[in-house]
Amino acid sequence: MRPESTNGTGGGGLAVPMAWLCAEYVADELLRSGDLVEPGSLEYRAGRRTLALTLYLCDGTERDSAGGARARLEECLTRTAHDRDWHDWVRERLAARRGSATGGGAGGTAHGAGPEGTAPDLALAEETWRLLEGTELLAADLGARPPAPVAGIAVDESDRVWLPSWRLGLPLGHLALRLC
Repeated sequence: MRPESTNGTGGGGLAVPMAWLCAEYVADELLRSGDLVEPGSLEYRAGRRTLALTLYLCDGTERDSAGGARARLEECLTRTAHDRDWHDWVRERLAARRGSATGGGAGGTAHGAGPEGTAPDLALAEETWRLLEGTELLAADLGARPPAPVAGIAVDESDRVWLPSWRLGLPLGHLALRLC
């Protein structure tokens, strides 16, 4: 069976979401090689989804060159840093891509193909975002700790709160990127 991509040309064939599948594959490989959490765990899935979404939404304008790959890695590291508003950035990027895919933005076509990928790529990214926002995990309340590290004060891991899964996946994704 040979997949064919119409790349949004309206040819009636199968449109393969290669940009999304590549981002998901790279995220999976980074998390597995980092050996941060058990593959298959809820934390692993949250990290993989968060990292895949970050990789997919990063510009990566020079993807084919070695310098472009390094720039994309740096952008991902910056986006996943703990002091960034990652969730706002995701919403903005998805809205921009949605506008491009429907022909409402620059670089898109009425058939759903733009420089960022195809409409099926975008649909998978949006579904991943819905899962990350809608799935909550019970985790240690890291927001209750003092703002500056104080010697001798540890996080009380018995104090737990429900968090959207992206809040747990984001630091995992960042650590996986740091380890590569």
